[in-house]
Amino acid sequence: MSTEPAARPTVTAAAPAEEQRPEARDFIRQIVREDLASGKHRAIRTRFPPEPNGYLHIGHAKAICLDFGIAREFGGWCNLRLDDTNPGKEDPEFVEGIKEDVRWLGYGWHDLRHASDYFEVLYRAALKLIEDGKAYVDDLSPDQMREYRGTLTEPGRDSPYRGRSVAENLDLFRRMRAGEFPDGSKTLRAKIDMAAGNMNLRDPALYRIRKVPHQNTGDAWPIYPMYDFAHALSDAIEGITHSLCTLEFEDHRPLYDWCVDNVDLAGHPELWRPVAEAAGLDVQPSKPRQIEFSRLNLSYCITSKRKLAELVQRGLVDGWDDPRMNTLRGLRRRGFTPGGIRLLIERLGVSKQNSVIDYTLLENCIREDLDDHAPRRMAVLDPLRLVIANLPEDHEESLAFANHPKDEAQGARQVPFARELWIEREDFAEVPPKGFKRLVPGGEVRLRGVGIVKCEDVVKDAGGRVVELRGTLDPASRHGMPGADRKVKGTIHWVSARHAVAAEVRLYDRLFNVPAPDDESDGRSWIEHINPEAKRVVRGWVEPAAAQAAPETHFQFERLGYFVSDRLDHRPDAPVFNRAVTLRDTWAKQAGAQ
Repeated sequence: MSTEPAARPTVTAAAPAEEQRPEARDFIRQIVREDLASGKHRAIRTRFPPEPNGYLHIGHAKAICLDFGIAREFGGWCNLRLDDTNPGKEDPEFVEGIKEDVRWLGYGWHDLRHASDYFEVLYRAALKLIEDGKAYVDDLSPDQMREYRGTLTEPGRDSPYRGRSVAENLDLFRRMRAGEFPDGSKTLRAKIDMAAGNMNLRDPALYRIRKVPHQNTGDAWPIYPMYDFAHALSDAIEGITHSLCTLEFEDHRPLYDWCVDNVDLAGHPELWRPVAEAAGLDVQPSKPRQIEFSRLNLSYCITSKRKLAELVQRGLVDGWDDPRMNTLRGLRRRGFTPGGIRLLIERLGVSKQNSVIDYTLLENCIREDLDDHAPRRMAVLDPLRLVIANLPEDHEESLAFANHPKDEAQGARQVPFARELWIEREDFAEVPPKGFKRLVPGGEVRLRGVGIVKCEDVVKDAGGRVVELRGTLDPASRHGMPGADRKVKGTIHWVSARHAVAAEVRLYDRLFNVPAPDDESDGRSWIEHINPEAKRVVRGWVEPAAAQAAPETHFQFERLGYFVSDRLDHRPDAPVFNRAVTLRDTWAKQAGAQ
């Protein structure tokens, strides 16, 4: 049984504010409080048990926040356990990714465990069930097992092999363990009730033959436990007090209880103690209480691992960490923050009612977190040259700008200013629409942090496209001058053309353009609902202080949105920024226009 030292929780900027929030009072926490108050448990023990067959996605974030968060709140501990019972579909790369994602969200674990740590215990448990006449080796093929299983309205039928003797079942199962039989030829099944109303209790499979190397145990095992069997007993082995699961596992709870009750690890230490002592592992098995809660479903998202993998395999995205993906590593690379995701989970609360949450709520939580903490910078993404004609050609000065308008502790930075500037093309209109408050021929705007500039001339190329504006700066409107308070209708941002650094800016949006991509009632597959505008790449200009940032540094680019320096591709001499979210909900505006 492998363990790893407890990981230190990642310290995030949002943590102090979170500690001051009101105490959560959801039904799970109420159960925990009652169990502690009654003396049922001296300490709370939970676990987060993902399967390492893919990267974690936004849906897992809720489980992570509950499993680790509740343990932290009540002074207990939480294990990270990889339920690695399906070799061939699992990969050490996913294991490392899961560990990294949990740390990124701000949590650490008590122990790192694997279901494979318990393979010997699970095998001994299966032998006990056979000896007790509660499990048998079946020769039915998978298709035959489905046929015998019955339906929701019709009971199943006993397998013709269900009546094998204990001696024969022990012999066959040991030979399965020795690798004597081919894949799929035999299965160990629990002997429960083929007429049970709950399909999970109709003699479920406990072990199958699969001669596939395992990433942890190599070729040691030609048989592997089924998920339900391994999951239930792993919880019991680890002494988990509260086993938190999403609602789809509610129907599995009677099977989990059956496995734990009939194996009875606490009453049969010979099943686990030799293995634990050999591994130097301190365990005290007990029966966990399973509590189900609704999963996190977001509009404009898919959370099927199979479909997420298909996006990667078909080259429809640039990998598992593509910022369009709703994997945690994709959201991280896009610029979503742990604090923003935790804020979403907190606001959603915990219930037993399945629902679909509007994606806008997640975006608003990210905006709120970034607005509090992200330093401000200036960038221009669709540049139009503005020449301040009444300044000397060699004019150059350095202006002090606050890094954050609401947080003096973030200090200030120096921004270079010169005669030629880049401004956003959309901040000029030769024929302005109604209500336009930015630059027009003969009009004035305030240059952010500089003063008031007037547009005197408009320069066009041979095709009639505006390529340059020429204007004059009112010296009296500069900071500290008598006219500094003179009012104009608009303020625009800028970067110095001489000093700005060219940057690749990736403008990301929702991967799907319909709220329910899986809904194919319109005759279109989920793939056809991919948003073609989910990624646009532009060449922009950023102030030097933005370019010099380390990878994975968040900023608000003033008037443009919240961005992050790409964690893989960004370099000071070749900066790359990803847009996390816009400043406002642009999708609501689009919906209103339809």
